[in-house]
Amino acid sequence: MFTSVRDPEKILLRLEWTVIRRLDGLLHGDYRSLFRGFGIDLADLREYQYNDDVRHIDWNVTARLQTPYVRVYNEDRDVTAWFLLDLSPSVSFGSERVQKRSVAIDFVAVLARLLSRYGNPVGALFYGDRVDTMIPARGGRRHVLHILSRMLSRAEPSRAAPTNLKDLLLIGRQVMPRRSLVFVVSDYISAPGWEEPLGHLARRHEIVAVRLYDPLEMALPDLGLLVVQDAETGEQVWVDTHDRGFRKRFAAAAERRETALHSAFGAAGVDAFELSTADDLVDAILRFADLRKRRRQLSAGGSLPQHLGGSHDVHLA
Repeated sequence: MFTSVRDPEKILLRLEWTVIRRLDGLLHGDYRSLFRGFGIDLADLREYQYNDDVRHIDWNVTARLQTPYVRVYNEDRDVTAWFLLDLSPSVSFGSERVQKRSVAIDFVAVLARLLSRYGNPVGALFYGDRVDTMIPARGGRRHVLHILSRMLSRAEPSRAAPTNLKDLLLIGRQVMPRRSLVFVVSDYISAPGWEEPLGHLARRHEIVAVRLYDPLEMALPDLGLLVVQDAETGEQVWVDTHDRGFRKRFAAAAERRETALHSAFGAAGVDAFELSTADDLVDAILRFADLRKRRRQLSAGGSLPQHLGGSHDVHLA
């Protein structure tokens, strides 16, 4: 399913036939569950209705008329999207034939094409051993091919320093002038310190943390004595995967890292989307669509406060 060739035109054609066409049928062309603009123009006022967002209540009008009223906005259908891409050495790992880097390429190609064909501009920042590439946000199929070509033509960085996602997030904050939909695509194997910049970025933009992973990073099978190399530093160690105690300690460490990672996403207030090298891309994007739908229901489903006759419960339709 995922990328194995290096020709951006062939990759995009394959994805348009095998992924995007299937998504068109499964989503029935309704991509509002995936993408939505950030409308800011006040259009009208109307009485509060069940499931309206309580944040849109106009309290001055409500106080004067003694009836809850909400502001109605014109929705801006256009959305600018950015892909903040971690292409560091650890992203080149894959336990089978598929690397996390290939998963990232296919995911970016599909999402960028879906966005661009409805007139939404997309841009990208690349991180290898530092932030070295910025592609301004533009629309059109040719621009998607340009992003793909730049991803495919990159030489894999070789260095003896760990990834520092903080740099990518700080520079991303500088180069995105308007509120955008931002995909931070990474395996999040990084030096600490990226959590706070991610939260700062989320205050202005709508963030989706796309976390790449390989099943082998979660649990080791019994394969006997192996040489394991750190993709970031090149350090090699011998490990005995036949040792049941070692495998348990490895799984426990992976579980602790998972817990810390999801706590960081929660504290930053961002959507976390898990993308495995073993995933079917169509199924993965359908999960993403469901994630977006539930997020929208949560943001719009707060009921009327108790002093206005409602409750504080959040409703999911």
